[in-house]
Amino acid sequence: MTIEANDPAIAILEKPVSLRPVLEWFARRAEPVVIVLAAILIGLALFSLFILAVGKSPATLFQLMYTGGFGSWFSVQNSLSRAAPLLLTALCVALPARLGLVIIGGEGAVVLGGVAAAAMALPLAGTAPVFLTLILMAIAAMVVGGIWIGLAGFLRHYRGVNETISSLLLSYIAIALMNQFVEGLLRDPASLNKPSTRPLPAEYMLGNIPGMDVHWGLVIGILACVVSWIVIEATSYGFAARIAGGNVRAAQIQGLPVGKLIVGFTALAGSFAGLAGMIEVAAVQGSANASLAAGYGYTGILVAFLARHNPLAIIPVAILLGGIDASGGLIQRRMGLPDATVLVLQGTLFIVILFCETFYGRFKIFNPDLWKRSL
Repeated sequence: MTIEANDPAIAILEKPVSLRPVLEWFARRAEPVVIVLAAILIGLALFSLFILAVGKSPATLFQLMYTGGFGSWFSVQNSLSRAAPLLLTALCVALPARLGLVIIGGEGAVVLGGVAAAAMALPLAGTAPVFLTLILMAIAAMVVGGIWIGLAGFLRHYRGVNETISSLLLSYIAIALMNQFVEGLLRDPASLNKPSTRPLPAEYMLGNIPGMDVHWGLVIGILACVVSWIVIEATSYGFAARIAGGNVRAAQIQGLPVGKLIVGFTALAGSFAGLAGMIEVAAVQGSANASLAAGYGYTGILVAFLARHNPLAIIPVAILLGGIDASGGLIQRRMGLPDATVLVLQGTLFIVILFCETFYGRFKIFNPDLWKRSL
């Protein structure tokens, strides 16, 4: 059998294999990773200058930060427990962001979700089955949180109210309502110094993961991130949301229900933040009290921006921020710095992250459309 010189099989074999598609794939996905890592390094450098200005050693601080967050199995478990609510509050920011919305009022949904969960548990604890009680607590928290943040989406689409301002102001209203309920209608008469609702019986608390001193809220948060990613990336609902987020006018011309998408996604986001409040009540506090306003809703904003609003990327970022938060007490004891030092670090990182948003699309190496065709 002979093969002609101009045989198509010969041409295919002689054609050089191009690496361009592979390089393009890596380039497009490397940009957010590189820019976020650069922003973190810049933020740490700026924070180091602040630590030097107060006469302390940045090297010692970062060492204690690592030790307090990840230096031992106890520290790791503490970090994971603190990451659990951050997973859910970050979704409260990340999901609306796919529609081009900036929601920063997750703190309000957290506290109202916690109050709703505690109110649901009051008539059920001690009478209804444990699993049923926890399910109803979660539903109540998600419904209240969804309504609260969904209200910001409703005002944005139907009344033209800026969602960033409205969600933030709604947070202050939510905290005031929480204080009103906890110190009034739902207050346990036995809570003297720190007003709170009646505590949950021990058997109705959300237990720990077997073999770990970490509550099941971590698993719930991870599952919520995975489900959110599937909704955004693998459903027509998520595809429509991404289209509307890219160009609302084009989405309306195509007949997409932009109003329903905005209200639906903000309500879903708020339901996750409300669920975080329920987990705080059922796994950490044991009752609804002022400790629900612990700032998880605000830290979730930083987590979402560091993760570029990617639900799967939220998981490692939340664990990292949980570790930083867990190290605050150790830093205070060893270096004499206030516990709020980690908040200064978080604020610095957030400012740098916002600044670095302006660099996306500006580097040729990450934009294959600008590469020479000969590559």
